[in-house]
Amino acid sequence: MIVGVMRIDLAILEARTLKDKRRAIKSLKQRLRDRFNVSVAEVDCHDVHKRCILGLAMVSTETRSTHSQFDLMVELVRRAPRVDLLDYQRSFY
Repeated sequence: MIVGVMRIDLAILEARTLKDKRRAIKSLKQRLRDRFNVSVAEVDCHDVHKRCILGLAMVSTETRSTHSQFDLMVELVRRAPRVDLLDYQRSFY
């Protein structure tokens, strides 16, 4: 069993309030859950309206499939409206 964890650092430049941030992030989190059946949560920068750190986790039988799914998730985030991808890190256990 392989557990893949990815941390995604995002900027929400158009957000003026935490409510704007939540709206943008909620939509992105739902798209990731629906398309990839992955666990997603905001794990840091809760009170900062222009930044968000998302944590994603998935379980698989192969590291290769987890890598390819994470690649697709990063592409979805890059194309997402209202958010800018700043950085991401992957870990496997």
